[in-house]
Amino acid sequence: MKQIITDLTVQIDVTYCKDPGRIKKILQPYKHEKKAHGYIVRGTFEEVDQLMEKLSEVMHPTSPVTRGQIKPVDVSGVVMAYIKDKCDRELKKIEGNTFHIEPLHDKASSTEQVTFRSHQGSSEPVHADFVRQRFITFYQRTASDLQVTSVSVSPHHLRDLQRTFPRLLFEPTTTSPSRPEVTVTGPFLHIAQLKEFLSQKTPSPSKSPGNKGPADTPSSRTPGPSSTLSKDPEVEACPICMEAIENTEKETLRCKHSFCRDCLKRAFDYKPVCPTCGALYGTLTGTQPDGGSMDITKSSSSLPGYQKYGTITINYYIPSGIQKEEHPHPGQPYEGASRTAYLPDFSEGRGVLKLLTRAFRQKLIFTVGHSTTSGRNNIVTWNDIHHKTSTHGGPTHYGYPDPDYLSRVRDELKVKGIE
Repeated sequence: MKQIITDLTVQIDVTYCKDPGRIKKILQPYKHEKKAHGYIVRGTFEEVDQLMEKLSEVMHPTSPVTRGQIKPVDVSGVVMAYIKDKCDRELKKIEGNTFHIEPLHDKASSTEQVTFRSHQGSSEPVHADFVRQRFITFYQRTASDLQVTSVSVSPHHLRDLQRTFPRLLFEPTTTSPSRPEVTVTGPFLHIAQLKEFLSQKTPSPSKSPGNKGPADTPSSRTPGPSSTLSKDPEVEACPICMEAIENTEKETLRCKHSFCRDCLKRAFDYKPVCPTCGALYGTLTGTQPDGGSMDITKSSSSLPGYQKYGTITINYYIPSGIQKEEHPHPGQPYEGASRTAYLPDFSEGRGVLKLLTRAFRQKLIFTVGHSTTSGRNNIVTWNDIHHKTSTHGGPTHYGYPDPDYLSRVRDELKVKGIE
Protein backbone atom coordinates (compact mmCIF):
# COMPACT_ATOMS: atom_id res chain seq x y z
CA MET A 1 0.00 0.00 0.00
CA LYS A 2 2.74 2.49 0.88
CA GLN A 3 4.48 1.90 -2.41
CA ILE A 4 1.26 2.47 -4.38
CA ILE A 5 -0.10 5.62 -2.72
CA THR A 6 2.20 8.55 -3.45
CA ASP A 7 -0.12 11.57 -3.42
CA LEU A 8 -2.78 11.94 -0.73
CA THR A 9 -5.08 14.75 0.39
CA VAL A 10 -6.47 15.31 3.89
CA GLN A 11 -9.16 17.83 4.85
CA ILE A 12 -8.83 19.22 8.38
CA ASP A 13 -11.85 20.93 9.93
CA VAL A 14 -10.70 23.21 12.75
CA THR A 15 -14.21 23.00 14.24
CA TYR A 16 -13.06 19.73 15.80
CA CYS A 17 -9.76 21.12 17.08
CA LYS A 18 -9.05 21.45 20.81
CA ASP A 19 -6.27 24.00 20.20
CA PRO A 20 -6.51 25.81 16.80
CA GLY A 21 -3.26 27.65 17.53
CA ARG A 22 -1.27 24.41 17.51
CA ILE A 23 -2.69 23.42 14.10
CA LYS A 24 -0.65 26.15 12.34
CA LYS A 25 2.58 24.98 13.96
CA ILE A 26 1.88 21.33 13.13
CA LEU A 27 1.16 22.17 9.47
CA GLN A 28 4.27 24.32 8.86
CA PRO A 29 6.42 21.46 7.40
CA TYR A 30 3.59 20.28 5.10
CA LYS A 31 2.04 21.54 1.86
CA HIS A 32 -1.25 23.03 2.98
CA GLU A 33 -3.95 25.40 1.78
CA LYS A 34 -6.26 27.49 3.99
CA LYS A 35 -10.00 26.95 3.57
CA ALA A 36 -13.02 28.54 5.24
CA HIS A 37 -13.25 25.98 8.05
CA GLY A 38 -9.77 24.55 8.06
CA TYR A 39 -7.02 23.31 5.79
CA ILE A 40 -6.33 20.96 2.90
CA VAL A 41 -3.01 19.12 3.20
CA ARG A 42 -1.25 17.16 0.44
CA GLY A 43 1.66 14.79 0.75
CA THR A 44 3.05 11.27 0.47
CA PHE A 45 1.71 8.31 2.41
CA GLU A 46 4.46 8.65 5.04
CA GLU A 47 3.97 12.42 5.37
CA VAL A 48 0.21 12.22 5.77
CA ASP A 49 0.41 9.26 8.15
CA GLN A 50 2.89 11.20 10.30
CA LEU A 51 0.58 14.23 10.22
CA MET A 52 -2.39 12.13 11.33
CA GLU A 53 -0.38 10.95 14.33
CA LYS A 54 0.34 14.56 15.34
CA LEU A 55 -3.26 15.69 14.77
CA SER A 56 -4.65 12.93 16.99
CA GLU A 57 -3.22 14.87 19.94
CA VAL A 58 -5.18 18.07 19.23
CA MET A 59 -8.44 16.86 17.58
CA HIS A 60 -11.62 15.88 19.41
CA PRO A 61 -12.48 12.13 19.34
CA THR A 62 -15.38 12.77 16.93
CA SER A 63 -13.10 14.34 14.34
CA PRO A 64 -13.02 12.50 10.97
CA VAL A 65 -9.18 12.72 10.97
CA THR A 66 -8.62 11.25 14.44
CA ARG A 67 -6.50 8.10 14.43
CA GLY A 68 -8.64 4.98 14.44
CA GLN A 69 -11.86 6.74 13.43
CA ILE A 70 -13.39 5.79 10.06
CA LYS A 71 -16.25 8.10 9.16
CA PRO A 72 -19.40 6.40 7.80
CA VAL A 73 -21.02 7.40 4.49
CA ASP A 74 -24.73 7.94 3.82
CA VAL A 75 -25.88 6.32 0.57
CA SER A 76 -29.08 5.66 -1.34
CA GLY A 77 -30.71 2.38 -0.34
CA VAL A 78 -31.68 1.72 -3.96
CA VAL A 79 -28.14 2.18 -5.26
CA MET A 80 -26.63 0.16 -2.42
CA ALA A 81 -29.07 -2.71 -3.03
CA TYR A 82 -27.86 -2.85 -6.63
CA ILE A 83 -24.19 -2.72 -5.59
CA LYS A 84 -24.61 -5.50 -3.02
CA ASP A 85 -26.38 -7.75 -5.52
CA LYS A 86 -24.44 -7.03 -8.72
CA CYS A 87 -21.08 -5.59 -7.69
CA ASP A 88 -19.92 -7.94 -4.95
CA ARG A 89 -16.58 -8.56 -6.68
CA GLU A 90 -15.82 -4.83 -6.90
CA LEU A 91 -16.70 -4.34 -3.22
CA LYS A 92 -14.34 -7.14 -2.18
CA LYS A 93 -11.50 -5.50 -4.15
CA ILE A 94 -12.10 -2.22 -2.34
CA GLU A 95 -12.23 -3.93 1.06
CA GLY A 96 -9.05 -5.94 0.55
CA ASN A 97 -8.05 -8.15 3.45
CA THR A 98 -8.26 -5.44 6.11
CA PHE A 99 -11.70 -3.82 6.00
CA HIS A 100 -15.32 -4.84 5.88
CA ILE A 101 -17.80 -2.47 4.21
CA GLU A 102 -21.09 -2.87 6.03
CA PRO A 103 -24.35 -1.09 5.02
CA LEU A 104 -26.77 -0.46 7.91
CA HIS A 105 -30.34 -0.03 6.64
CA ASP A 106 -32.80 2.24 8.38
CA LYS A 107 -36.29 0.89 7.66
CA ALA A 108 -37.78 4.34 8.26
CA SER A 109 -35.81 5.99 5.46
CA SER A 110 -34.51 5.42 1.94
CA THR A 111 -30.90 5.93 3.01
CA GLU A 112 -28.32 3.48 4.31
CA GLN A 113 -25.23 4.31 6.31
CA VAL A 114 -22.12 2.47 5.17
CA THR A 115 -19.54 1.81 7.88
CA PHE A 116 -15.91 0.73 7.45
CA ARG A 117 -14.86 -1.80 10.06
CA SER A 118 -11.30 -3.06 10.39
CA HIS A 119 -10.95 -6.83 10.84
CA GLN A 120 -7.96 -6.25 13.12
CA GLY A 121 -9.73 -3.65 15.24
CA SER A 122 -7.31 -0.88 14.27
CA SER A 123 -5.33 0.20 11.23
CA GLU A 124 -3.36 3.05 9.76
CA PRO A 125 -5.67 6.07 9.34
CA VAL A 126 -4.42 6.77 5.83
CA HIS A 127 -5.27 3.21 4.80
CA ALA A 128 -8.72 3.66 6.35
CA ASP A 129 -9.35 6.91 4.49
CA PHE A 130 -8.06 5.35 1.26
CA VAL A 131 -10.64 2.52 1.50
CA ARG A 132 -13.38 5.04 2.26
CA GLN A 133 -12.47 7.29 -0.67
CA ARG A 134 -12.26 4.32 -3.06
CA PHE A 135 -15.76 3.26 -2.00
CA ILE A 136 -17.17 6.79 -2.45
CA THR A 137 -15.66 7.04 -5.94
CA PHE A 138 -17.04 3.63 -6.92
CA TYR A 139 -20.46 4.42 -5.42
CA GLN A 140 -20.77 7.76 -7.21
CA ARG A 141 -19.71 6.29 -10.55
CA THR A 142 -22.25 3.47 -10.15
CA ALA A 143 -25.06 5.77 -8.99
CA SER A 144 -24.56 8.21 -11.88
CA ASP A 145 -25.19 5.42 -14.40
CA LEU A 146 -28.20 3.76 -12.73
CA GLN A 147 -31.81 4.08 -13.74
CA VAL A 148 -34.93 2.65 -12.11
CA THR A 149 -38.01 1.62 -14.06
CA SER A 150 -41.06 -0.61 -13.63
CA VAL A 151 -42.35 -3.39 -15.88
CA SER A 152 -45.22 -5.86 -15.73
CA VAL A 153 -44.25 -9.44 -16.54
CA SER A 154 -45.46 -12.92 -15.66
CA PRO A 155 -43.41 -14.95 -13.12
CA HIS A 156 -42.22 -17.30 -15.89
CA HIS A 157 -41.04 -14.45 -18.11
CA LEU A 158 -39.45 -12.74 -15.12
CA ARG A 159 -37.10 -15.68 -14.62
CA ASP A 160 -36.20 -15.58 -18.32
CA LEU A 161 -35.48 -11.84 -18.14
CA GLN A 162 -33.25 -12.31 -15.11
CA ARG A 163 -31.15 -14.79 -17.07
CA THR A 164 -31.14 -12.69 -20.24
CA PHE A 165 -30.22 -9.42 -18.50
CA PRO A 166 -27.79 -10.39 -15.71
CA ARG A 167 -26.67 -6.77 -15.14
CA LEU A 168 -30.19 -5.73 -14.09
CA LEU A 169 -31.72 -6.14 -10.62
CA PHE A 170 -35.37 -7.27 -10.72
CA GLU A 171 -37.44 -6.78 -7.56
CA PRO A 172 -41.21 -7.57 -7.49
CA THR A 173 -43.20 -4.69 -5.98
CA THR A 174 -46.72 -6.20 -6.16
CA THR A 175 -48.04 -9.63 -5.27
CA SER A 176 -50.28 -10.24 -8.28
CA PRO A 177 -49.80 -13.97 -9.05
CA SER A 178 -50.52 -13.59 -12.77
CA ARG A 179 -48.59 -10.45 -13.74
CA PRO A 180 -46.56 -8.82 -10.97
CA GLU A 181 -45.21 -5.30 -11.14
CA VAL A 182 -41.41 -5.45 -11.07
CA THR A 183 -38.97 -2.65 -10.26
CA VAL A 184 -35.84 -2.89 -12.41
CA THR A 185 -32.56 -1.18 -11.48
CA GLY A 186 -29.46 -1.11 -13.64
CA PRO A 187 -27.16 0.82 -16.00
CA PHE A 188 -29.09 3.11 -18.33
CA LEU A 189 -27.94 1.27 -21.46
CA HIS A 190 -29.13 -2.10 -20.16
CA ILE A 191 -32.46 -0.57 -19.08
CA ALA A 192 -32.82 0.79 -22.62
CA GLN A 193 -32.04 -2.65 -24.05
CA LEU A 194 -34.66 -4.21 -21.77
CA LYS A 195 -37.33 -1.71 -22.83
CA GLU A 196 -36.57 -2.23 -26.51
CA PHE A 197 -36.57 -5.98 -26.02
CA LEU A 198 -39.97 -5.94 -24.29
CA SER A 199 -41.41 -3.70 -26.99
CA GLN A 200 -40.71 -6.35 -29.62
CA LYS A 201 -43.63 -8.72 -30.20
CA THR A 202 -41.70 -11.92 -29.63
CA PRO A 203 -43.42 -15.09 -28.39
CA SER A 204 -41.26 -15.29 -25.26
CA PRO A 205 -38.51 -13.28 -23.58
CA SER A 206 -36.57 -16.53 -23.28
CA LYS A 207 -35.12 -15.79 -26.69
CA SER A 208 -31.81 -14.07 -26.30
CA PRO A 209 -31.70 -10.48 -27.63
CA GLY A 210 -28.74 -11.64 -29.69
CA ASN A 211 -30.77 -14.30 -31.57
CA LYS A 212 -32.12 -13.74 -35.04
CA GLY A 213 -35.61 -12.36 -35.14
CA PRO A 214 -37.49 -9.12 -34.57
CA ALA A 215 -35.51 -8.33 -31.40
CA ASP A 216 -32.14 -8.71 -33.08
CA THR A 217 -31.01 -5.09 -33.11
CA PRO A 218 -27.63 -3.80 -31.91
CA SER A 219 -29.10 -1.78 -29.05
CA SER A 220 -31.15 -4.71 -27.73
CA ARG A 221 -28.33 -7.22 -27.49
CA THR A 222 -26.87 -7.83 -24.07
CA PRO A 223 -23.11 -7.94 -23.67
CA GLY A 224 -21.73 -11.42 -24.18
CA PRO A 225 -19.10 -13.40 -26.06
CA SER A 226 -19.13 -13.12 -29.83
CA SER A 227 -18.22 -16.19 -31.86
CA THR A 228 -17.15 -13.96 -34.75
CA LEU A 229 -14.76 -11.96 -32.62
CA SER A 230 -13.36 -14.98 -30.79
CA LYS A 231 -11.75 -16.15 -34.03
CA ASP A 232 -9.71 -12.96 -34.33
CA PRO A 233 -8.61 -11.45 -31.00
CA GLU A 234 -7.06 -8.49 -32.82
CA VAL A 235 -10.45 -7.24 -34.00
CA GLU A 236 -11.82 -4.45 -31.80
CA ALA A 237 -15.30 -5.14 -30.47
CA CYS A 238 -17.98 -2.53 -29.88
CA PRO A 239 -18.82 -2.67 -26.14
CA ILE A 240 -22.49 -2.08 -26.95
CA CYS A 241 -23.34 -4.63 -29.67
CA MET A 242 -20.25 -6.85 -29.18
CA GLU A 243 -19.69 -7.02 -32.95
CA ALA A 244 -16.51 -6.09 -34.83
CA ILE A 245 -16.25 -2.33 -35.40
CA GLU A 246 -15.97 -1.44 -39.08
CA ASN A 247 -13.23 1.15 -39.62
CA THR A 248 -15.58 3.37 -41.58
CA GLU A 249 -18.16 3.20 -38.78
CA LYS A 250 -15.78 3.63 -35.83
CA GLU A 251 -16.39 6.49 -33.41
CA THR A 252 -13.73 7.22 -30.75
CA LEU A 253 -14.54 9.55 -27.86
CA ARG A 254 -12.17 11.89 -26.01
CA CYS A 255 -11.89 9.27 -23.27
CA LYS A 256 -10.37 6.93 -25.95
CA HIS A 257 -13.22 4.40 -25.92
CA SER A 258 -14.50 3.33 -29.35
CA PHE A 259 -17.93 2.20 -30.58
CA CYS A 260 -19.94 1.64 -33.72
CA ARG A 261 -21.23 5.05 -34.77
CA ASP A 262 -24.89 3.93 -34.80
CA CYS A 263 -24.57 2.20 -31.41
CA LEU A 264 -23.04 5.30 -29.84
CA LYS A 265 -25.70 7.58 -31.31
CA ARG A 266 -28.42 5.34 -29.90
CA ALA A 267 -26.71 5.30 -26.50
CA PHE A 268 -26.35 9.09 -26.49
CA ASP A 269 -30.07 9.39 -27.24
CA TYR A 270 -30.64 7.84 -23.81
CA LYS A 271 -27.83 9.60 -21.93
CA PRO A 272 -24.83 11.64 -23.20
CA VAL A 273 -22.15 9.66 -21.36
CA CYS A 274 -19.53 7.15 -22.46
CA PRO A 275 -21.16 3.71 -22.03
CA THR A 276 -17.81 2.32 -20.83
CA CYS A 277 -16.42 4.83 -18.31
CA GLY A 278 -19.31 7.25 -17.74
CA ALA A 279 -17.49 10.38 -19.00
CA LEU A 280 -20.07 13.06 -19.77
CA TYR A 281 -20.46 14.57 -23.25
CA GLY A 282 -22.81 17.50 -23.65
CA THR A 283 -25.47 18.59 -21.17
CA LEU A 284 -27.23 15.94 -19.12
CA THR A 285 -30.98 16.41 -18.75
CA GLY A 286 -32.92 14.42 -16.17
CA THR A 287 -36.50 13.23 -15.80
CA GLN A 288 -37.67 15.77 -13.22
CA PRO A 289 -41.30 16.70 -13.97
CA ASP A 290 -42.03 20.13 -15.43
CA GLY A 291 -43.63 23.02 -13.58
CA GLY A 292 -41.66 22.92 -10.33
CA SER A 293 -40.12 25.76 -8.37
CA MET A 294 -36.97 26.31 -6.31
CA ASP A 295 -37.28 29.22 -3.87
CA ILE A 296 -34.35 30.55 -1.85
CA THR A 297 -34.50 32.39 1.49
CA LYS A 298 -31.79 33.39 3.98
CA SER A 299 -31.74 33.81 7.74
CA SER A 300 -29.22 34.86 10.40
CA SER A 301 -29.53 31.60 12.36
CA SER A 302 -26.55 29.26 12.02
CA LEU A 303 -26.12 25.55 11.35
CA PRO A 304 -24.07 23.25 13.63
CA GLY A 305 -20.46 23.40 12.48
CA TYR A 306 -21.01 26.77 10.77
CA GLN A 307 -21.68 29.01 13.77
CA LYS A 308 -20.11 32.08 12.11
CA TYR A 309 -22.56 32.08 9.21
CA GLY A 310 -26.25 32.34 8.46
CA THR A 311 -28.44 29.73 6.78
CA ILE A 312 -29.68 29.33 3.20
CA THR A 313 -33.07 27.60 2.99
CA ILE A 314 -34.15 25.96 -0.28
CA ASN A 315 -37.84 25.24 -0.77
CA TYR A 316 -38.55 22.83 -3.63
CA TYR A 317 -42.04 22.27 -5.00
CA ILE A 318 -42.98 19.80 -7.73
CA PRO A 319 -46.73 19.69 -8.51
CA SER A 320 -48.65 16.51 -9.26
CA GLY A 321 -49.23 15.67 -12.91
CA ILE A 322 -49.31 13.03 -15.62
CA GLN A 323 -46.22 10.97 -16.41
CA LYS A 324 -44.49 11.46 -19.76
CA GLU A 325 -42.54 9.02 -21.93
CA GLU A 326 -39.38 9.36 -19.83
CA HIS A 327 -41.21 8.25 -16.67
CA PRO A 328 -41.95 4.67 -15.50
CA HIS A 329 -45.69 4.67 -16.40
CA PRO A 330 -46.47 7.16 -19.20
CA GLY A 331 -50.04 8.43 -19.08
CA GLN A 332 -50.56 7.60 -15.41
CA PRO A 333 -50.77 10.30 -12.71
CA TYR A 334 -47.95 10.93 -10.26
CA GLU A 335 -47.98 12.58 -6.85
CA GLY A 336 -45.94 15.76 -6.42
CA ALA A 337 -43.71 16.73 -3.51
CA SER A 338 -42.52 19.66 -1.38
CA ARG A 339 -39.03 19.44 0.11
CA THR A 340 -36.87 21.79 2.20
CA ALA A 341 -33.07 21.74 2.32
CA TYR A 342 -30.39 23.78 4.10
CA LEU A 343 -26.92 25.17 3.29
CA PRO A 344 -24.51 27.35 5.28
CA ASP A 345 -24.50 30.93 3.98
CA PHE A 346 -20.83 31.50 3.13
CA SER A 347 -18.74 31.25 -0.04
CA GLU A 348 -18.64 27.44 -0.30
CA GLY A 349 -22.32 27.06 0.58
CA ARG A 350 -23.31 29.72 -1.96
CA GLY A 351 -21.16 27.92 -4.56
CA VAL A 352 -23.07 24.69 -3.96
CA LEU A 353 -26.33 26.62 -4.21
CA LYS A 354 -25.41 27.82 -7.71
CA LEU A 355 -24.63 24.23 -8.73
CA LEU A 356 -27.91 22.94 -7.29
CA THR A 357 -29.77 25.69 -9.18
CA ARG A 358 -28.19 24.48 -12.43
CA ALA A 359 -29.08 20.90 -11.56
CA PHE A 360 -32.69 21.91 -10.94
CA ARG A 361 -32.87 23.70 -14.32
CA GLN A 362 -31.45 20.57 -15.96
CA LYS A 363 -34.18 18.51 -14.24
CA LEU A 364 -31.72 16.43 -12.21
CA ILE A 365 -32.86 16.99 -8.61
CA PHE A 366 -36.07 14.91 -8.68
CA THR A 367 -37.59 12.06 -10.67
CA VAL A 368 -40.76 9.97 -10.68
CA GLY A 369 -40.52 6.49 -9.30
CA HIS A 370 -40.87 4.19 -6.29
CA SER A 371 -40.59 5.62 -2.79
CA THR A 372 -38.58 3.29 -0.57
CA THR A 373 -39.82 5.28 2.43
CA SER A 374 -43.57 4.86 1.88
CA GLY A 375 -43.45 1.87 -0.48
CA ARG A 376 -45.62 3.72 -3.02
CA ASN A 377 -45.13 3.97 -6.78
CA ASN A 378 -45.74 6.97 -9.08
CA ILE A 379 -44.42 9.57 -6.68
CA VAL A 380 -41.83 12.37 -6.98
CA THR A 381 -38.59 11.30 -5.26
CA TRP A 382 -35.02 12.56 -4.85
CA ASN A 383 -32.69 11.65 -7.69
CA ASP A 384 -29.35 10.79 -5.96
CA ILE A 385 -28.13 14.34 -5.28
CA HIS A 386 -28.06 14.40 -1.51
CA HIS A 387 -29.59 17.29 0.40
CA LYS A 388 -29.58 18.25 4.05
CA THR A 389 -33.28 18.24 4.93
CA SER A 390 -32.69 18.89 8.64
CA THR A 391 -30.67 21.56 10.43
CA HIS A 392 -29.53 19.26 13.25
CA GLY A 393 -28.91 15.59 13.96
CA GLY A 394 -25.79 14.95 11.89
CA PRO A 395 -25.46 12.71 8.80
CA THR A 396 -27.70 9.92 10.13
CA HIS A 397 -30.63 12.36 10.33
CA TYR A 398 -29.79 14.24 7.09
CA GLY A 399 -28.58 17.22 9.11
CA TYR A 400 -25.56 19.08 10.39
CA PRO A 401 -22.77 18.95 11.55
CA ASP A 402 -21.28 17.11 8.57
CA PRO A 403 -17.96 18.73 7.53
CA ASP A 404 -17.65 16.60 4.38
CA TYR A 405 -21.11 17.35 3.01
CA LEU A 406 -20.31 20.34 0.79
CA SER A 407 -17.38 18.59 -0.93
CA ARG A 408 -19.41 15.37 -1.18
CA VAL A 409 -22.38 16.98 -2.90
CA ARG A 410 -19.98 18.77 -5.28
CA ASP A 411 -18.62 15.35 -6.27
CA GLU A 412 -22.16 14.05 -6.83
CA LEU A 413 -22.92 17.03 -9.07
CA LYS A 414 -19.61 16.69 -10.92
CA VAL A 415 -20.43 13.19 -12.18
CA LYS A 416 -23.56 14.73 -13.71
CA GLY A 417 -21.47 17.35 -15.52
CA ILE A 418 -22.19 20.23 -13.14
CA GLU A 419 -19.06 21.83 -11.71
